[in-house]
Amino acid sequence: MQRSMANETQKVGTIHFPFPFTPYSIQEDFMAELYRVLEAGKIGIFESPTGTGKSLSLICGALSWLRDFEQKKREEEARLLETGTGPLHDEKDESLCLLSSCEGAAATPRPAGEPAWVTQFVQKKEERDLVDRLKAEQARRKQREERLQRLQHRAQFKYAAKRLRQEEEETEHLLRLSREMLETGLGAERPEQLESGEEELVVAEYESDEEKKAASGVDEDEDEDDLEEEHVTKIYYCSRTHSQLAQFVHEVKKSPFGRDVRLVSLGSRQNLCVNEDVKSLGSVQLINDRCVDMQRSRHEKKKGAEEEKPKRRRQEKQAACPFYNHEQMGLLRDEALAEVKDIEQLLALGKEARACPYYGSRLAIPAAQLVVLPYQMLLHAATRQAAGIRLQEQVVIIDEAHNLIDTITGMHSVEVSGSQLCQAHSQLLQYMERYGKRLKAKNLMYLKQILYLLEKFVAVLGGNIKQNPNTQSLSQTGTELKTINDFLFQSQIDNINLFKVQRYCEKSMISRKLFGFTERYGAVLSSREQPKLAGFQQFLQSLQPRTTEAPAAPADESQAGAPRPASPLMHIEGFLAALTTANQDGRVILSRQGSLSQSTLKFLLLNPAVHFAQVVKECRAVVIAGGTMQPVSDFRQQLLACAGVEAERVVEFSCGHVIPPDNILPLVICSGISNQPLEFTFQKRELPQMMDEAGRILCNLCSVVPGGVVCFFSSYEYLRQVHAHWEKGGLLGRLAARKKIFQEPKSAHQVEQVLLAYSRCIQACGQERGGVTGALLLSVVGGKMSEGINFSDNLGRCVVMVGMPFPNIRSPELQEKMAYLDQTLPRAPGQAPPGKNLVENLCMKAVNQSIGRAIRHQKDFASIVLLDQRYARPPVLAKLPAWIRARVEVKATFGPAIAAVQKFHREKSASS
Repeated sequence: MQRSMANETQKVGTIHFPFPFTPYSIQEDFMAELYRVLEAGKIGIFESPTGTGKSLSLICGALSWLRDFEQKKREEEARLLETGTGPLHDEKDESLCLLSSCEGAAATPRPAGEPAWVTQFVQKKEERDLVDRLKAEQARRKQREERLQRLQHRAQFKYAAKRLRQEEEETEHLLRLSREMLETGLGAERPEQLESGEEELVVAEYESDEEKKAASGVDEDEDEDDLEEEHVTKIYYCSRTHSQLAQFVHEVKKSPFGRDVRLVSLGSRQNLCVNEDVKSLGSVQLINDRCVDMQRSRHEKKKGAEEEKPKRRRQEKQAACPFYNHEQMGLLRDEALAEVKDIEQLLALGKEARACPYYGSRLAIPAAQLVVLPYQMLLHAATRQAAGIRLQEQVVIIDEAHNLIDTITGMHSVEVSGSQLCQAHSQLLQYMERYGKRLKAKNLMYLKQILYLLEKFVAVLGGNIKQNPNTQSLSQTGTELKTINDFLFQSQIDNINLFKVQRYCEKSMISRKLFGFTERYGAVLSSREQPKLAGFQQFLQSLQPRTTEAPAAPADESQAGAPRPASPLMHIEGFLAALTTANQDGRVILSRQGSLSQSTLKFLLLNPAVHFAQVVKECRAVVIAGGTMQPVSDFRQQLLACAGVEAERVVEFSCGHVIPPDNILPLVICSGISNQPLEFTFQKRELPQMMDEAGRILCNLCSVVPGGVVCFFSSYEYLRQVHAHWEKGGLLGRLAARKKIFQEPKSAHQVEQVLLAYSRCIQACGQERGGVTGALLLSVVGGKMSEGINFSDNLGRCVVMVGMPFPNIRSPELQEKMAYLDQTLPRAPGQAPPGKNLVENLCMKAVNQSIGRAIRHQKDFASIVLLDQRYARPPVLAKLPAWIRARVEVKATFGPAIAAVQKFHREKSASS
């Protein structure tokens, strides 16, 4: 079907959805259901296969709802302002719901039995206050709109930024000349000694209002006071990677809302920093810490200038960041809101204006209608708070959410090594030796507590904090799993208040100070003090990997290419914070290896819902979306039910694919060519006959499938074993006669190279007539090729799944998670226990992600071959995506299966 590219408005029921072309019917259904979920304040789980235009459906559906919501709110505001009184009692609930973005708009509950005249007086006052707030908000909104309108109609930003930069350079030039005159001219003479009381006659150092404003980070002009600006109702859209977010922003630009929506993209300092000196630090933690230190230096400048009393000379402070200029960042904020921009464009804007895109984009959050940000920034409470994100009564859309549970779990699980514990202890001990006499008693108390914690963590692993961890062999090896309370008791630290220690680490920023100390000690300390730290220096060097015997370079001369490691204490602080989790929601895994340095303590989060609960509690509505969300029971049980979400609030929506039903051929093959039952269990998959059967089936498939065939294995190790077996038995040579063989690399930077060669080979084979008809790509489930890469058209005419990729059931983490779910979740009648269901769901999620790589657009076609008789079981088939499940054919023997594949590709190739 040819679709017009002109913007069109689609009417679904009574709702108008602007769309860049005539939408598919499934897109109309998607938008209508999304609108209903947002309007009713529900939690929606939306599944829309890749290639069905999910992003545009999300954009047009959500922004259509926001358009209508804002319109209703404006109409209600106009009515209230026109009458000058609050809403009538029978309309009050609905009106206040619409006006909920006005802080304090909700009526104060009155005590029972209160006199009527008191109740009436209070209500009248609340209504007047509401009208006053509406007037103030309306005035701010009008100012903002006028400011953005000016930006849209002329290039104010570019010229204003350039003019301010020129003024700053001219001022700096004049100051430099003045200093030179004082040093070389008349001013070189020693100033006369002032008499008593004469000091007050001397003019103090001058600082302009603009400099004060920039130093404090607060804009004193009421017209530009956007730090206190109300947060308008908005949509927070988050996805996993910056490339996915950039693609979404590109889709917004193409949509009918692209010209008018106020959108801002948020990112990490690592992605948005324009200060090359800071960016060159490499490590995310170091970039964050240096940035925070520079802001603190700026805020302390004024305070330091006011304290002119004679003091001992202090260590020179970190220079303030030249890009943290509030006036410039205000211009960047306005420019970001005036026209849709992605991260790259924000970076370019920041460099041009000499304004920080990281902080400038945050200033745009209150006025933005659509905020685009990575998972971590929204799902991690501390990061969310630091970014100024307020979720109260807002809408959150989490895209590419098939691995949301794993993401939250991974985000809050922390692992520390024996090497890090010993290194942090040694650094902190040396720090206390050097600065102990300058520290107050409370500081010393907390530092000693941290040292004690580190010592006990090493002891519980079986090591000695005073010895080199690389040379310490542990008498007891293996893995041990503890509840949080049991771990605290065994470590003998149950008498320490970890909440207070964590708070101290945050407030004192000890890990940053410790890193600065260890980074500088070699260059800063005098030769008299060097011997004191000789052991410390030798110990640190012993922890580094052995390379050459060349002398160590000073910290500031280190290679720019390799990111410098952050302080180990920074990492350990995360472990301490994790130990404050409720006892039932986490476990500690003690992994004792051969040496102390390789042994680890790992906190495992069992209940990700504790961190998701605040999001669903505060938000008006939450949408969890993805291309393959099946099986959804994990989201319902582990994430939503455990977060306290009522089942009635959850809405599921799954749409079909845009391809014709006969463009896909999904097959389950139960036995091989020699009638060998196909069951690639952990016990059987390495048997020679099983590997031979898989190879022979693949040879037959490669004979009848044109173009590219992608074959997935359960692990890199199993792929290595099968490849070696085929090579030894000659099957690899037979495969190579039909398809050129490529193998997924373990290294991420080689993926593009392999994919390019694979693609070129298929293109070349399509243009030539010969024995080789395309290429075969041997891949791994959960690897580089199973997610985020498209095998459209000839790149993936057939996807083969060898066995069922179950996770390692022997893993202590998985066993504990299964036990936790069995204890926590009720067992549904006729269903497997929750723990067993988890394992099967993890397997099928991985399968669904992999087999979804082949169909990418409406005219695409492909066959999907599942090699294992276990796929034929109804509970397993039920966990396939609906659009695949409806077409699955189970073949008991291989003959009918290969005949069906041959017929399918012959017909499709003839018609394409």
